[in-house]
Amino acid sequence: MWSDLRPIGRHPDSHGYRRYAWTGADAECRAWFKEQAEARGLTYELDRNGNQWAWLGDPSAGDAVVTGSHLDSVPDGGAFDGPLGVVSSFAALDELRARRVTFTRPLALVNFGDEEGARFGLACVGSRLTSGQLTVEQAHKLTDGDGVTLPKAMEAAGYDPDALGADPERLSRIGAFVELHVEQGRALDLSGDRVGLASAIWPHGRWRFDFRGEANHAGTTRLVDRRDPMLSYAETVLAARREAELAGAVATFGKISVEPNGVNAIPSLVRGWLDSRAADQESLDAVVGGVEKAAREYAAAHGIDLDVVRESFTPVVEFDHALRDELARILGSSSGTDLKVPVLGTGAGHDAGILSGHIPTAMLFVRNPTGVSHSPAEFAAEDDCVAGVLALADVLEGLACR
Repeated sequence: MWSDLRPIGRHPDSHGYRRYAWTGADAECRAWFKEQAEARGLTYELDRNGNQWAWLGDPSAGDAVVTGSHLDSVPDGGAFDGPLGVVSSFAALDELRARRVTFTRPLALVNFGDEEGARFGLACVGSRLTSGQLTVEQAHKLTDGDGVTLPKAMEAAGYDPDALGADPERLSRIGAFVELHVEQGRALDLSGDRVGLASAIWPHGRWRFDFRGEANHAGTTRLVDRRDPMLSYAETVLAARREAELAGAVATFGKISVEPNGVNAIPSLVRGWLDSRAADQESLDAVVGGVEKAAREYAAAHGIDLDVVRESFTPVVEFDHALRDELARILGSSSGTDLKVPVLGTGAGHDAGILSGHIPTAMLFVRNPTGVSHSPAEFAAEDDCVAGVLALADVLEGLACR
């Protein structure tokens, strides 16, 4: 499965993945998922928001155990973020069938659409729509860098955008959702563990900073006469690093748009996107508030107008404690040694976090020795991936076969 999926959407120069929502690469990934489902005799289903489901047992019976992740990527992303969870879900099912277990609850495998938000700027679109956290009106306003709206992109890919919307009936069928994911950090590598459990997802969000100045000639305009928004932006980037260090958090300006974007032109507009995450809401508020305060001071000093817009926000997500404890019990007893499974917090958002407000959710992490994610350098060793599959199989057996 891994070798079949590996080439899809891989850029020949960067060797990273460009699997953006509703593009050709996305279509190939979706076709792969459908083929894997049908090859196993599962009931394949595409929901109203473009999420893919593969069912073992009666989907309408209720109290289903669901596992899976996503197949899309960030720009030039790694091979494991998302796909490892989907591949592992099929592999875990194969393992359970090899064990000849008897399922007492329906089981579903899922590929959530547009988790990374690389094309339309909002993460977890598929799960947000399903849970009602993203309204139809809001979804219809999402636009990519070329001005193509989400409905137009879906329509071009052969899907019906008029069907978009909350899907409470589907969520009511699910008793538990467990997402396996490569760790986006080095905690497991440092502890020497192959697999861990998630405790919570840090509160996080994206803020757009629009610095507006005055376009002019780069060679003829005196420095004292300039209203250069790039200066305020640059100072704000440094302020973000300082504020994050003070709060023990993270803050990143990872995307920028410049107008008119000419080498010999002073910009009229610099638009930068801040991503910030922290262990608690108070720390996150301190970081973002400090960055905005500094940005406004710098802008005023340079004669720059500034607008700050919060484009997305996810509060702290505490995964279901009872489900997490049950997973820890299952994994500990399956080892035969009462192994204590490490429990980790994470600064990365996931579909499991979006769904946690509606159904019990939990996450498994697989060791990433590099600690690198959202990069072609992202990695997990094959034996660790196998350990993740076996752990997921143990969990699914404990939840769906009792």
